[in-house]
Amino acid sequence: MDTSLLSVLVADKQSVAQDTVCLELTPLDGVALPAYAPGAHIDVHLPGGLIRQYSLLDPVAGSVADPVAPARYRIAVLREAVSRGGSVALHDRVQVGDILQVSQPRNHFALVPAAHSVLFAGGIGITPLLCMGRQLQAQQAGLALYYNSRTAARAAFLADIQQDFGPQAHCYFDDQPSQSLNVAAVLAGCPADTQVYICGPTGYIDGVRTQAQAAGLDAARIHVELFALDAADRPVITDQDVAFQVQLDSTGEIFDIPADESITAALDRQGVFIPVSCEEGICGTCLTGLKGGIPDHRDTYLTDDEHAANDQFMPCCSRAKTSLLILDL
Repeated sequence: MDTSLLSVLVADKQSVAQDTVCLELTPLDGVALPAYAPGAHIDVHLPGGLIRQYSLLDPVAGSVADPVAPARYRIAVLREAVSRGGSVALHDRVQVGDILQVSQPRNHFALVPAAHSVLFAGGIGITPLLCMGRQLQAQQAGLALYYNSRTAARAAFLADIQQDFGPQAHCYFDDQPSQSLNVAAVLAGCPADTQVYICGPTGYIDGVRTQAQAAGLDAARIHVELFALDAADRPVITDQDVAFQVQLDSTGEIFDIPADESITAALDRQGVFIPVSCEEGICGTCLTGLKGGIPDHRDTYLTDDEHAANDQFMPCCSRAKTSLLILDL
């Protein structure tokens, strides 16, 4: 994984809905931005040392297998009612002309080739699905987009969606109770190989996924991206956890990890910094390679197969099943 950062210019900043702004980021010094596939996101490094993840809005030119370097990245940012500082910084402090550091694009929410895809977006979860929808349109693949928002005024890119997707887009608003999304009815008439993508608040994702599975859709055809976990689902340190050690493969140094402290926090306290953002194991910012030992995976970012390989893990929330983990650092 390429961990190098890119310097980008905030070339434009526009309001696209109540409490949502869209930022256009362009490369500096003629350096091309890396290409990406729909569903990708970037880490944005913000004033004060914050790191936050935002989905990329625009499909890139070329094919999915051979994309062309884009001229810009676009992200949309919702001002969170209970913010840890990231959304407030992008709304209030970051302005046109500022220079930001962003990561290489990462993608754990990629499109699966299919004749038909159904996209379910809740609130700001529209961002990766808008990119997917436009890519599917360009490929002339079958698609349907279902967009739920609290109100029309809070629905980002609503006019563009209604214009660009026409009858393929179906919008529902909480303040219009006569409208309601019936997932079972939506999926009833879909082809057998339909792929379903869901992004939004945890409660929205869980509700749509449960209805899709109840309608008979195989779990392998349901793809989700989480922005945050509910409190009950967040990985936590318990009384059953024990102390262990980690070793840096590059230097051989060994560090103690107490039973009541995360790996990233303990290492940071001892002078070894691993970038973190969500601290819940959902964003991938702290993804670290493993050279030895067996981790106790507690993230939701990696797949089951990636967990089984035990060659990388999320040190912000995961722990160890062995007394020593050797980190690829």
